[in-house]
Amino acid sequence: GEDIRKKLSAISSKINYIENSLGIEGKTETLEGSEKKGKVGITPTKTEKKTDKEATYAAAYKTFQEGKYDGARKEFQKFLKLFPKTEHSDNAQFWIGECYFFEKKYEKAILEYEKVIKDYPEGNKVSYALLKQGLSFLKIGDKSSAKLLLQQVIKDFPNTNQARIARAKLVKIK
Repeated sequence: GEDIRKKLSAISSKINYIENSLGIEGKTETLEGSEKKGKVGITPTKTEKKTDKEATYAAAYKTFQEGKYDGARKEFQKFLKLFPKTEHSDNAQFWIGECYFFEKKYEKAILEYEKVIKDYPEGNKVSYALLKQGLSFLKIGDKSSAKLLLQQVIKDFPNTNQARIARAKLVKIK
């Protein structure tokens, strides 16, 4: 598996390159901030009512379903600020990527999907994020990165819908 590892590190340097070329605002702050939070293991305060969390997430998702991607993205980002460590957080992060994807801002989408993979490795959205990262690379014409990511979906998440989609896409890339 050395080979894939090497290639994947090439992809992450591509992702860094994209970050730098977009000059993502406040990038370092968010990355370091989330690292620190993760280490301390912040327990949610008593004031965090479940209903607020559910309602905030539901509202953002509804905006997304209505196709208002710009608004939805802001709502999901707000949700993550308020609730960085909940069962919905990885989903919210994934939908931020989706908002960019549907706005055809594929480079930004790749970066947001990357956060799903890095910040929520245990979450149920990793396979989706990898798949959509692959599709985003495809959209910007980077077939080699796309292939690697799609192959990784198949390898790490066999027998899933995402693996089936990845396989179908791989056949087309050749």
